Amino acid sequence: MGDDLEASGDAGAPVHWSAALDGRDDPALPQAAEPLSRYVSGSALLKRRLDQVGLIDAADGPALMRALRPGQRLVTLDGALWRWDGFVAAADAPSAAAQRLAQRNRLAELDEEILQAKGERNGWRRDVDALASTLEAARQAERSLREEWRRAQHAIGLAQADLDKAQRALGDLATRRAGLDEAQSRLTTSLREAEAALNAARQFLAETADEAGLSAEVTTRQSQLATLRERADQARLRLSTIDSAATMRAARLDQLARDTQSWQRRSAGARAQLATLDQRTSEVEAQLESLVASPEGFSSRQAQLDEQIDIARADHQTAGDRLSAAQTTWRDADRALKLAGDALNAVRIELTRIEERVKGSIAQRQQIERQIEESLGIPAARTLEASGIRPEEALPNEHATEQKLERLKSERERLGGVNLSAEQEAVEVQQKLDTMIADRDDIIDAIAKLRSAIGQLNREGRARLNEAFGRVNTFFQELFTTLFGGGTAELSFVESDDPLEAGLEIIARPPGKKPQTMTLLSGGEQALTAMSLIFAVFLTNPAPICVLDEVDAPLDDANVERFCNLLDSMRQRTDTRFMVITHNPITMARMDRLFGVTMAERGVSQLVSVDLTTAESFREAV
Repeated sequence: MGDDLEASGDAGAPVHWSAALDGRDDPALPQAAEPLSRYVSGSALLKRRLDQVGLIDAADGPALMRALRPGQRLVTLDGALWRWDGFVAAADAPSAAAQRLAQRNRLAELDEEILQAKGERNGWRRDVDALASTLEAARQAERSLREEWRRAQHAIGLAQADLDKAQRALGDLATRRAGLDEAQSRLTTSLREAEAALNAARQFLAETADEAGLSAEVTTRQSQLATLRERADQARLRLSTIDSAATMRAARLDQLARDTQSWQRRSAGARAQLATLDQRTSEVEAQLESLVASPEGFSSRQAQLDEQIDIARADHQTAGDRLSAAQTTWRDADRALKLAGDALNAVRIELTRIEERVKGSIAQRQQIERQIEESLGIPAARTLEASGIRPEEALPNEHATEQKLERLKSERERLGGVNLSAEQEAVEVQQKLDTMIADRDDIIDAIAKLRSAIGQLNREGRARLNEAFGRVNTFFQELFTTLFGGGTAELSFVESDDPLEAGLEIIARPPGKKPQTMTLLSGGEQALTAMSLIFAVFLTNPAPICVLDEVDAPLDDANVERFCNLLDSMRQRTDTRFMVITHNPITMARMDRLFGVTMAERGVSQLVSVDLTTAESFREAV
């Protein structure tokens, strides 16, 4: 049907199918062909066209085509076509309709690809949004971690300061302990002295029972008691200072606990330890009060104080260990923060890459849309409609689709534009091809004949050349011996066994000399040898006339006589007329007629001739 299927059924359209005329008089299809209208249903406007299209087997096409009437066609299931006017199309022959169908299929594939690309783009957008949310959460976490890190740094600084103060307080406690130990030793000494004094006083009282002495002793004891009370007050003051320092440390530890959750347990332990210290301080105060109240328990209380000091040292060591653990935890947190920063940088890089890919996908999508609009002349949004692929259908394989697209493009490029005169051109090209093939065959036959003729000519030429060479060589040897009065000479082929390609070399041996080439002879010998060869050729194939120009110039008188004798012999043996140009008087005397140019007057030349034969006959008659 071709492009006819694109026509509309609307009578108002520029190109349309109108109601078919009465087809009862249409010719019937060949007997083996079934009308295509039996198998194709659709618009009634196409029925008459389908009635004239017959469905046959491919093997019956060439035979049934001859029975077709005008307007009838034969087709096969594979797509082969035979038309009434002799047009034949194979099943695999490309057509414009098939190309358009392929392009529509490609448009459908492109629509699917666009949908897939849109889906991928939406997926990428969702991934980008998710990554953006993750990035924002990571940034928030980073800010939180940085804030916690700054608080931890601040807390660590405060803890370090508290540790320094605690160490200084521990030193103060050690100093105070030393002072207390010294005071205790002094109190012990004073107690012993008081006891000794008391014993002495009792003994003295028992001995003297003097009331004045007792009052003096009481006064002394009161002063000693005041001194002890003053020392107790100083100890209480020192204990209150220690209590204040412990309270400040507890407050700072509470500050650290509020700043970081990781140190809450440690701060709680520190508070518990501070409470224990407070309790122990209270106990120490109570013990000091009891010491003041009862000096007799100093030794036991001193042991208790030593034990409490050891416990305080152990608590200090524990607090130092916990501080080291806190520093280790801080370093781990700092390391985790760095790892989180690296992960955040990696997320940022990946997000940048995703954004670039999204931009590239958008640009690629825009380029594909422009290509679709340029190639198909429709907006990209209509490719799905033009392709005929439903949205719920799966897309074809991308690799196979790309290969098919490349193949179709190459086929389209090879096809080129639609040439309406292609059939006529094909006929003309076929005629030219047939003419060229005939010319080629004629040329091949001519070349074969020419080669055969050349071979025959070469064979005949070799035979004639060998025959002529033998005759010339014989005459040359004879004439050489005549001219030189002896000696030998011969001609020979050189450089090739084929006479047609070989060169010619003259080997001459004048009388009394060794055989040698012509180039080694003297000038006169070369002239005589050349004349022998020339006259040998004339004897083989005589010519009507022969002109010899200054041939006797290099010859001496004896050789000139021999040259003249040779001319007489050649004249008798051949019909050749010799014309000799010479200045030698011997040669001129041997000629039959002389021709010369004289200038009797200046500038005027005159031809002069003398017939020596006639003159000689006159002289004999006289």
